[in-house]
Amino acid sequence: MARVKFMEYEEATGKVKEAFDYQLKKSGNVTNMKKALLNDYATYEAFMGWYVSFDRLVEVVGKRAAMILAHSVSTTNGCMLCSLFFIRDLKAIGDDPKNLKLDEKEQLLSQLGMQMVKDPNGVTDELMNNLKKHFNDSEIVTIVGFAAQMMATNNFNAVLKIDLDESLIPIQGEFEKETWRAKNN
Repeated sequence: MARVKFMEYEEATGKVKEAFDYQLKKSGNVTNMKKALLNDYATYEAFMGWYVSFDRLVEVVGKRAAMILAHSVSTTNGCMLCSLFFIRDLKAIGDDPKNLKLDEKEQLLSQLGMQMVKDPNGVTDELMNNLKKHFNDSEIVTIVGFAAQMMATNNFNAVLKIDLDESLIPIQGEFEKETWRAKNN
């Protein structure tokens, strides 16, 4: 159960009500995370920058690779809510999230996501040099910036124990939490 209440449409006013209306028009629903964020409009607005960052990431690496990076970050970070969104999205494009076939760039992006979560100060020069074979500095900033935003999203959901959205409940058994933290403690 979430540690904060979810903002409900009936109690929303001003910019918060406008945000509800926008989300309902855009996607037909408001996710549990967004309902939690809407308790503070400034925080909601800051987190909505994730979509701008994701869209730019898709321009740089392609949609599948963007989903793979997001999935890598979210799974390594142990965020069931975020991981399940990307499991669902990967399945929707015909992938098996438990048995992904990655090309060289996707493998590098997946490794970056894992390394950033596990130890951002420990991201290796070797990995960065390999990324630079495929991406320029501007693109690397896009990639790392998105991964950092994904980590913030994971942390928000984990700390506040945001409930799974109803659409994710049928696939919750597909989430396999990383165990690296337990091994390192």
